[in-house]
Amino acid sequence: MPAFDLPPSELETHRFLPEEPADFDEFWQNTLKDAAQYDALVSADPVGTGLRLTETWDVTFRGFAGDPVRAWYSRPAGVREPLPAVVEYAGYGRGRGLPHERLTWVNAGYAHLLMDNRGQGDQYGNGGATPDPHAQAPGGPGPAVRGLRAPRDYHYRRLITDAVRAVTALRALPGVDAGRIAAVGNSQGGGLALAVAGLLPDLAAVLVTAPLLCGIRRALDLTDAGPYGEIAAYLAVHRGAEQAAHRTLSYVEGVSFARRAQAPAHFGTGLRDTVCPPSGVYAAFNRYGELSAGADPRREIHAYPFNGHEGGEAEQVRRQLLWLAGVLGG
Repeated sequence: MPAFDLPPSELETHRFLPEEPADFDEFWQNTLKDAAQYDALVSADPVGTGLRLTETWDVTFRGFAGDPVRAWYSRPAGVREPLPAVVEYAGYGRGRGLPHERLTWVNAGYAHLLMDNRGQGDQYGNGGATPDPHAQAPGGPGPAVRGLRAPRDYHYRRLITDAVRAVTALRALPGVDAGRIAAVGNSQGGGLALAVAGLLPDLAAVLVTAPLLCGIRRALDLTDAGPYGEIAAYLAVHRGAEQAAHRTLSYVEGVSFARRAQAPAHFGTGLRDTVCPPSGVYAAFNRYGELSAGADPRREIHAYPFNGHEGGEAEQVRRQLLWLAGVLGG
């Protein structure tokens, strides 16, 4: 697939400004307030993985509406002092999988929490373990369109709330330096991490690659690839639902979250990415922190001109590791 979005010179200055609903901040404050009435951490049970250098716990915490959400918590074996920590969010259609699948951050010396995606896990990887008991609102079968007609019913309202609560749960786990927590994710996971950065002012860092939910309306015009293609397919059948859908999507727009974020930020994108178009990534990067007087100026973006949704893969991870060590101090 050749480059299909804006040329690099225009991407570098692209500053799409979303049409934010007047009650955007109130909507999220009330949503998170409702979730905060429940203690976050429910349980953390050690599990055997066959890995001698990593210790892992099967974690349950309370997310949206107090619903139980599963996660894997891992840390380097034999290390007892509090460690800086990474909370990682999985991509679209994935669950938390198996505990030995994602070891990069543990091997780098961090405590690591991998959150399960409620109501997902059946498209890729090795499955999930968190149902979504609120998925009855009108919408299509895919997560991107569940409850699409109303902001309060939308799947991503629940999933973003889970992502914020995962940070609260991580801070309650043993061996975590609660003041040094980074949010990390690719694709949908990147969109969740960016939302967390916009909703939690005390996050220590955020690292996102090809984040979903950035520049949503432009993405719907550019690509038929899922998950945006699922939204387009739904609207092709439910003619006349566009206005309601756009209103709902405005509450989960990643550029809006980026504008409110404060933590140091590391971005990545492939310029031939038809799943999460690079113009949305650059818009989030270029507007990052503009509404936060105390925003940390440390941020950088890496673009891969000949890559699609895979982005920089291991090269991007190498850059993330070096950058995060500098930000968190080891």
